[in-house]
Amino acid sequence: MASIDEIIKREVNPFDLINLKPMNFWSEKQDATLTVESIHQEAIIEIEELLDLVATDHRSRTILLAGDSGSGKSYLLGRLQRTLNPKAFFAYILCNWAESSNTWRHILRSTVDSLIQVPEGEQESQLILWLKSLSAFTKSNLKKRIFNDGIWQLLQSDRQKFIKHLKNTYKQTSIYNPDIFFGVLHDLINPELYDSACEWLRGDDLSEESMQALKVNNCIDTEDKAKNILANFGKIATETQPIILCFENLETLPKLADGFLDIQPLFDVNTTIHGEYLKNFLVIISVVTNTWKRHSDKIQQSDKAGIYRLIQLKYITLEQAEALWAYQLQPIHQQADSPINSPIFPLNRQVLEQSYPGGKTMPRNALVLGRNEYQKYKIITLGTDTSPLKLPTIDPNKITVRIAKTNDGTKLPIIINSPQFTDDNERIQPEFQLLWQKEYKKNQDKNSKISLISSTDLIRMLQEALVALQIQGIKLKLLSGKYASYSLSYQQPGKREPIGVVWTEDSNMTSFFNIMNACQKVIQQNICQSLYLIRIGGVGTAKLAGNQMYSQIFTGTKHIHIKPNLSSVHYLATYQSLMNSALSQEFVVAGKTITLQKLQSLILESEILHKCTLLQDLGIVAKQEPETNNGNSKQDLRPVKEFLLNLVKTQGFMGVPTLIKEAGGQFPSVKETDTQHLIDLLCQEKKVKIIDPKAILQDQLISLVTNR
Repeated sequence: MASIDEIIKREVNPFDLINLKPMNFWSEKQDATLTVESIHQEAIIEIEELLDLVATDHRSRTILLAGDSGSGKSYLLGRLQRTLNPKAFFAYILCNWAESSNTWRHILRSTVDSLIQVPEGEQESQLILWLKSLSAFTKSNLKKRIFNDGIWQLLQSDRQKFIKHLKNTYKQTSIYNPDIFFGVLHDLINPELYDSACEWLRGDDLSEESMQALKVNNCIDTEDKAKNILANFGKIATETQPIILCFENLETLPKLADGFLDIQPLFDVNTTIHGEYLKNFLVIISVVTNTWKRHSDKIQQSDKAGIYRLIQLKYITLEQAEALWAYQLQPIHQQADSPINSPIFPLNRQVLEQSYPGGKTMPRNALVLGRNEYQKYKIITLGTDTSPLKLPTIDPNKITVRIAKTNDGTKLPIIINSPQFTDDNERIQPEFQLLWQKEYKKNQDKNSKISLISSTDLIRMLQEALVALQIQGIKLKLLSGKYASYSLSYQQPGKREPIGVVWTEDSNMTSFFNIMNACQKVIQQNICQSLYLIRIGGVGTAKLAGNQMYSQIFTGTKHIHIKPNLSSVHYLATYQSLMNSALSQEFVVAGKTITLQKLQSLILESEILHKCTLLQDLGIVAKQEPETNNGNSKQDLRPVKEFLLNLVKTQGFMGVPTLIKEAGGQFPSVKETDTQHLIDLLCQEKKVKIIDPKAILQDQLISLVTNR
């Protein structure tokens, strides 16, 4: 084992591992061991009491959870899901629907996406657990026949018995389209139909074959249908656990012409839940306090009455801030060869008292302070003397530069951001790129198929990326009619005529024909110079009218069909995720809250979206050739190399084994030998330097090389 100072030298700053951004509690798991139980405990108790009320009388209730930016609202929602999931089913709903006319369909899709998640400690999804716990099964032997005996693939004759049994059980509850709804629930217990049943419940536009297998004639393609299907979930679950609908990031709602958020439709939904007696829901609306104050007057008074309880998150005490520090530092301390006197070493209580003389702060502020103080100790105390170094290209009033002394006597200049000047790009840009790669990996894990994202959401993600790249003349709804939200137009750089884009992944060929028909009208009206169709899915057989019209438009003409790859969607989804965080004032880089304008600036400077092949195919950015590993591998190792350099930049210096380990966590498919080769290349390029190169690998440190 090593001393605590040796561990601090080689390890990554533990405060850099925190997600200082909103989090979807299904895609970003919390570490229960890093929870300070006393923080917001009163809010958790109050919410649990209201949940118990809903479970008792089945009356839906709404909580407005308000807190300042950085107060820990997102973390609290995740903690609620982790601790209360045994008592309720949880749905995470990001308020980023493309337009207000799509609100109920967005809510239904997000709810079903959450219900198909598997809670911690369970083997089955929330949806199957919900199905098993319906009173129709708990009070009959049907549950035993379906579940306990393992008879998952029921005979066709049993499907009608299943539907009839549920209709008789819930005949007093006015179930919407009971034959279809109960039939789809039956198909959930058939492994061969489970995915299609989930897709129908989400509101996807299914293929004719899938609809035939589910015995349905229509998809959930209107707001009224989506509302009624969501209501069905509550109506038939009054004797099981409530469903908690967590609405977050109101700042991502569509905007009105006056710049205010279009917040009224969300509260129309809430009023409908109560006014039409949608049972067994606990609605939690999480909002930044200032956003609520600014928009409260925009909401009708009758809709405000639908808020059962306002819970305002309080600031935390210095004792709680100290506990946050201790939890973050615990893994570092556990590696030390001897006990540490203070649980927050190398930090100290005096810094908290000096920074927050009022004795209170917010969790985010405490974590940012801890990060800065930890980095100062690592660089200044462990690796530098007191001699400042002024670089001619850097304003000394904004940057603190020290001389780092290595074990072999070499002195290296290390740039340290002063806490009051955290907007310096020397720190922000590399840390931003690390956060981008981390978020990109999450989207890789989350989005395994393009078709899992609605066409409306796909076109909106593309539009947001175009805005970030400063493309002019962007207009949504190039097409007219039902599928208008699948399209946009923009002005290509250097050209006057608009370019049209239609993105559809709907697998239903009738829908595809209607979309092609709408495209034909756009071309006939000469609305755009050329038209791009983005679609990875099939275009039907030659005998279908939709395919014939597709061929007329996109074969041998100036109009182009692009088949997007999944990585392009991951790029667009990653930008959207960070953009939503910036809009919510919750995206922090290098200790600074990043605005949308600053995020767009970082995107342009880094040219990170230039790697998106879809944007390349559209002619928005220049084509890039993939780089191989000396011709021996088809894997592009440039992202790994960038990750290695950026991590060293943010840490100042660190252990070589730690650097290799972090790269392995981010890029699990990359061989360790390839990572070591990339480190050697960075050394040869004089971007980094191995300290004590003659030492064994476990003892080597690596430092950034800066020009004097």
